[in-house]
Amino acid sequence: MDLITILAVVIALGVIGIALLVLRGERARAETDAKLAVFAGMADKLSHAQTALGARVDERLDGIGKRLGDGLTQQAETTGKTLNKLNERLAVIDAAQKEITGLSREVVGLQDILSNKQARGAFGEIQLNDLVSQVLPPQAYGFQVQLGNGKRADCALNLPNPPGRIVIDSKFPLESYRALHDAPDEAARTAASRAFSADVRKHIKDIAERYIIPGETADQALMFLPSEAVYAELHGNFAAVVEDSFKARVFIVSPTTLWATLNTIRAILKDARMQEAAALIQDQVRLLHEDIGRLDDRTAKLQNQFATVTKTIGEIRTSAGKISRHSEKIEEIELGMDGDENDSPQIAEIHELPVRRDGDG
Repeated sequence: MDLITILAVVIALGVIGIALLVLRGERARAETDAKLAVFAGMADKLSHAQTALGARVDERLDGIGKRLGDGLTQQAETTGKTLNKLNERLAVIDAAQKEITGLSREVVGLQDILSNKQARGAFGEIQLNDLVSQVLPPQAYGFQVQLGNGKRADCALNLPNPPGRIVIDSKFPLESYRALHDAPDEAARTAASRAFSADVRKHIKDIAERYIIPGETADQALMFLPSEAVYAELHGNFAAVVEDSFKARVFIVSPTTLWATLNTIRAILKDARMQEAAALIQDQVRLLHEDIGRLDDRTAKLQNQFATVTKTIGEIRTSAGKISRHSEKIEEIELGMDGDENDSPQIAEIHELPVRRDGDG
């Protein structure tokens, strides 16, 4: 082939290639347009889905926000209530703290009182007065009573015989008791025990000598210990001292046992008053029985008088009847005076009447 032919072939092939390329480009463009249309539909669907999703998300976010708001409101209310309760408890704690401070001061004051022997005695007497005045009636006791031997009793119970007046004396051996409990070793404790026993025995002896007076008081007296701890220590570890108090007829009592004793005494006084009232009632019943007997006698006399009067009235009525009949006869006689006296039947009846005698009705 010559060159021209080759060029023509090449050109023809190029034209054919270009045509093929053009056809291919249009086909690719059509496919691209179709794909773009599909992509546009998908994009539209995605847009609608995104819109719907956004609406749902907004709705859920609104719900979550509302729930969070409600939860925060409730939490705020709960927190407020909790804070109010906390403030109330803090106020109670503050009041309790003030009371504790006051009690601490009172305890310190009580310690100061108990450290002074004279003030300690006054403390025991005040406690004794409170117990007695709360249980017994005023006429059943007396405080600071002067006795026949010149001694003055802290309290005297006025009981009927027997047993008679019972004296109560307040004692508080606190110093020897503290020494007993604060003893650092066995030797100190032994010495403190002896001192405590000696103090209590001295109190027992003093009470027996001063407040048991034959003919004036009962043959027994009471020693009041205003401390349950001292009373428990005495009865728990000093049985010999308690036995000595029994022998001396000085009975040791604490606030608790004195309370029980006073209630027993109140029952005794009540029983004595009931017996007195029963005796008075018996006397009144006896007098009433005598009055009833006299009334019965007077009623019988009055009944007899009524019977006599009734009988007299009957006799009077009988006499009145006879008089009435006599009057009627007299009237009949007066009416028949015009005839013959011997012929008058009324005159004959008069002659036939019985003669009245003294004593007839």
